[in-house]
Amino acid sequence: MKLNYKRITAGIAAGMFLMTFAITPVKAQESPKEEDFFRIARISSPEGTLLEVGGLCTLPNGDLGVATRRGDIFIVENPTSKQPYFRKVASGLHEVLGLAYKNGSLYCTQRGELTKMTDTNMDGKMDLFETVYSWPLSGHYHEYSFGPVLAADGSFFVSANVAFGDEEWWRGESRVPWRGWMMHITEDGKMEPWATGFRSPCGLGTIDGELFYTDNQGDWMGSGGLTHVPKGAFVGHPAGLRWTGEPNSPVKLTTEALYSKVDPRFRRDANGRAIKPENVENEQFVTLFDMKKYFPEVQLPAVWLPHGVLGVSNSQLTTIPEGAFGPFEKQVLIGDQGQSKIMRVYLEKVNGEYQGAAWDFRSGFQSGVLRLAWAKDGSLFVGETNRGWGSAGDANQGLQRLVWNNRVPFEMRTVNAMPDGFEITFTLPVDKKSAEDLASYSVESFTYKYHPVYGSPTVNTEKLTIKGVKVSPDGMKVRLVIDGLRKYYIHQLTLNGIRTEENAYSLVHPDVYYTLNNIPDGAKLPVAELSTKNSAAKPTTVVKTAPVKPVVATPKTPVAKVITYEEVKPLLNKYTCSSCHNPDKKQVGPGFREVAKRNYSVAKILSLIKNPQPENWPGYATPMPPLSQVPEADAVKIATWINSLK
Repeated sequence: MKLNYKRITAGIAAGMFLMTFAITPVKAQESPKEEDFFRIARISSPEGTLLEVGGLCTLPNGDLGVATRRGDIFIVENPTSKQPYFRKVASGLHEVLGLAYKNGSLYCTQRGELTKMTDTNMDGKMDLFETVYSWPLSGHYHEYSFGPVLAADGSFFVSANVAFGDEEWWRGESRVPWRGWMMHITEDGKMEPWATGFRSPCGLGTIDGELFYTDNQGDWMGSGGLTHVPKGAFVGHPAGLRWTGEPNSPVKLTTEALYSKVDPRFRRDANGRAIKPENVENEQFVTLFDMKKYFPEVQLPAVWLPHGVLGVSNSQLTTIPEGAFGPFEKQVLIGDQGQSKIMRVYLEKVNGEYQGAAWDFRSGFQSGVLRLAWAKDGSLFVGETNRGWGSAGDANQGLQRLVWNNRVPFEMRTVNAMPDGFEITFTLPVDKKSAEDLASYSVESFTYKYHPVYGSPTVNTEKLTIKGVKVSPDGMKVRLVIDGLRKYYIHQLTLNGIRTEENAYSLVHPDVYYTLNNIPDGAKLPVAELSTKNSAAKPTTVVKTAPVKPVVATPKTPVAKVITYEEVKPLLNKYTCSSCHNPDKKQVGPGFREVAKRNYSVAKILSLIKNPQPENWPGYATPMPPLSQVPEADAVKIATWINSLK
């Protein structure tokens, strides 16, 4: 008989596989992460070129315009190829923080002017520099100017940073006209003030033809956010109100009127020195939406970007073009300079007002993300800078590219407000068993104080009750019915238990933050249509036991438990400490080992968590916000762990 060795070998292998399968526990396949779908690609630049990117724009032929904070302008030919060619076309400009292309010319925003640059003789160099419009400067280092952004009619928008006080170094000031303002400038050099209340308006952009901007947390700014900017709006920071008496001001709100409703806390000590405002616990506070009750021109963020979670220094915004980035086309991406990452926003209009949802999108860039521009192939150019501002990235500068690999990640695609909760759509079908289980979800809402302190803790936090859930037949939608929705509050929805129908993957980003400026009218879901199953709910049973005699233990010397990083890491993430601090190295803030070297007591660290003193760390550009919401027991664990790093 002739033996078939291939068949026998295959049979033995199959038998061994089955035996192994029978005795070896099956390990769940790990869910994919951000980097499995969106790759960060390097763009090679000439040796010695410092790309502290302040502006980016894509030219009609696909070339890339790059402006740097050091005053250079480059045109990058074939920017998506392996060997892009950098051509310097201008230099000697003053801190360029924006770049735009129009009709064969480049427009940039310098510290004190909007400048038009043209290559008239076509030799590859800009030879004609024209001032479109200039504005005053006091000379303060913080008077950055951002833009330009092109409006639909070809005009420009430029925003102007505030300065800061001398003695009151913490307080934003408008020392010269139009600091803290948005300026609308026509090509022939006419300027009309557009809106005010800006502190550090780094990110400008248009969405569906309307102007939006992003700001950073700071004095009077409880957190960063994305805000719609109609003409005549006041977005929160009082410094620019100094100029509302000018005849061409579209804003009529005065500093005195605002301060009649909120205390600016100008205080001095017994020696006549100014006292820096600090967060006050358990105080009667006001919010920005309280101000809107008195002053209709107050413009609330369309979407709050909770500080330390969705960035710390929000920057450029851009709309995803059709055909780019798969299921997210036409949504909005926002960079963050401090955390070296990009967030995603979905907007909707309810009762004529913008609101919507925000998620993390892609982290891990080499330096602070400041500027974004779309390549012709649908990838995203990312311009980066760090110097003086600090970021999570290790490099001081950079130009990178974000490339989608055409695989669809498992994400929440959209979140829409409903009369009784939210409707969530997904990029892939969900497993109905997990989606119909209330234990898969949690919801809480919170807001921020409106006060002169640098930033705000989250306040008025409430956990909300999920009454039921309805999953669509195709598994692509979930309707959550929630008790206690609050207008003008941020609602955090966490979907840790949701899995895909295929492979049982978890969401790449299970947390979403929805800013609920309006609750829509309409029909509410009847209870009969809802699943109320909750696997986390345990039946209460009473078990009778015989009385147990007390055992007298021998006294022992208590041993202090050593808290490990793995134990404290969930707390660092929960309270956003890890967004700015790394255990070992400088990030947005100092590394925890550096803090440990200060030999603070646990009590002192607890005090600094609730009321930070940024003057103790003068080498860091971004002050730490007050975190009074951290429970004392958790704060003690964090402080004890920090001190263990000595």
